[in-house]
Amino acid sequence: MKEEQGISLPQLPNEIVVNAQKTRLDAFAIALEGWRRGLKLKWYTRDSEYFKDMIIFGVNPPGRLYSLSSDQRTHFFFRSRGDKVTNEAVEIGSEKDDTKIWLEKAGVPVPKGKGFNEDAQDEEIISYSKTIPYPLVIKPTNASLGNGVVTNIRSEKEFRKALTYIREELGYPEVIVEQHVEGKEYRVYVVDDKVIAAYNRVPANIKGDGVHTIEELIEMKNIERRKNARLKSCLIEIDKEILEFVQEAGYRMEDVPEKGKLIYLREKTNVSSGGDPIDVTDTMPVDIKKIAIDALKAIPGLYHGGVDIIVNEDRSIKDKAVVIELNPTAQIGGALFPLRGKARDIPAAIIDYYFPETKGIDTSNSNIYFDMSTVLEPLENRSAIEVEVAPAPNNNLFAKRYIVTGNVQRQSYHQWLKKQALERNLHGYVKNMVFDEIEVVVAGTDKSIVNEFKKVMGEYKHVHIVKVKEEIWNEPIMVGFDIAERFNTSNLKSVQYALRKLDKELKHMTKKKNRMEKDNNHILNSTSWKVMAPIRTVGKVIKKVVKNN
Repeated sequence: MKEEQGISLPQLPNEIVVNAQKTRLDAFAIALEGWRRGLKLKWYTRDSEYFKDMIIFGVNPPGRLYSLSSDQRTHFFFRSRGDKVTNEAVEIGSEKDDTKIWLEKAGVPVPKGKGFNEDAQDEEIISYSKTIPYPLVIKPTNASLGNGVVTNIRSEKEFRKALTYIREELGYPEVIVEQHVEGKEYRVYVVDDKVIAAYNRVPANIKGDGVHTIEELIEMKNIERRKNARLKSCLIEIDKEILEFVQEAGYRMEDVPEKGKLIYLREKTNVSSGGDPIDVTDTMPVDIKKIAIDALKAIPGLYHGGVDIIVNEDRSIKDKAVVIELNPTAQIGGALFPLRGKARDIPAAIIDYYFPETKGIDTSNSNIYFDMSTVLEPLENRSAIEVEVAPAPNNNLFAKRYIVTGNVQRQSYHQWLKKQALERNLHGYVKNMVFDEIEVVVAGTDKSIVNEFKKVMGEYKHVHIVKVKEEIWNEPIMVGFDIAERFNTSNLKSVQYALRKLDKELKHMTKKKNRMEKDNNHILNSTSWKVMAPIRTVGKVIKKVVKNN
């Protein structure tokens, strides 16, 4: 039985986040939610005075800063983190040893362990490791995305090797040593004392089907991940670690695992290294959720963020679950696009918290959006230091798709269509299709203006329109009006339309060919053709004599 795909939010389909991958996805999802509610949205560069004045974000924060404003207030955001989260909270969250101290002080369960600064000698760290029962974990105090984390260390030799790897090869001199806790790992996202989302972070894995090799199963898993807006940039890459895991499981890459056999490919659970986000928000026990809430409360100024928890499976350790990390700027893509389970609306919870006056505005049926790359382009080419996104239409949009046939693939015509659409406050695009056709999508709040655009398209003097096909359009609409001069082969509907036309023309040509063959056979079998055979023979002889002379 095939496992069901994750259920995404209806207002955040894959196609609108195509230009907002990885960490951009977090900022885009939150900014889009606020913008759709009618908040003013602006983006900034480091040269902006607003950027320089935002001390709460620390010195030179990486990435783009954006703001959302209502009539009552303005708040600034960096990725998923808003300005209510203090700089102190960010500093504590970025240093794992500091996080542990604060959590222990508040009575939040954490793995037994200790942090060491860059001045600590290797032998001092090794000596401490002997005071904690194996297995152990060693990791950098300030790395992210699971970089440098070595788990399940079972001997002093393995510990020394891991210590050298982290401090010398990776260049992270500050480390933390902890007891390894066996169990399932979860990312819990909390906003204002409430768990909004929770998902199990499962290490990269494949499941045997009794037919395909391990290498083929990895590629099949990657095909599935490519369909997911968050996971498409986090494919499972076959490397030394995966080869070793497969070998330790008793297999080779060319082996065919038995049906139902689950094979883990990595130790790390991070989505960025191929892990699977599996939603468990509705099934996570209340006492585990409380640990996550208490963990955020333990850090001054941390009002929303991610909490990483391991639910303990080792009965020799007294705590049912332990907190291993806090993240004030947590990636939220795993909750928005889980591989299995239901997506959770973290952006709505964050906007509710910062702009309570917008609570109750439901954007789940909204299909209007802005393009992230288009908005940020002036900032990235340094032609602007601030960009304000045009306001979102405040009513439901009515949209139509037109297929226009004729000599209509002129750039001047497309520019004219854009001008006409913008003058009428319409959104959409025009794209070349194959043959002599274009695809035009227009959307607006006034149904009559959208319908009238069919007539408008024929008012340009320098094109000849043969026909126009129309249909209701229910897909997402980007604000503004876009022109794509290249053929629209990426649009599935356009490709299907082109294939249907090719098939129609092929049938027409085949029909014409069959008719000609039938006419020829009729002539060849006719009495007149047979009677005239001697005359045709004489004619050929005469032509040959004339040619030779």
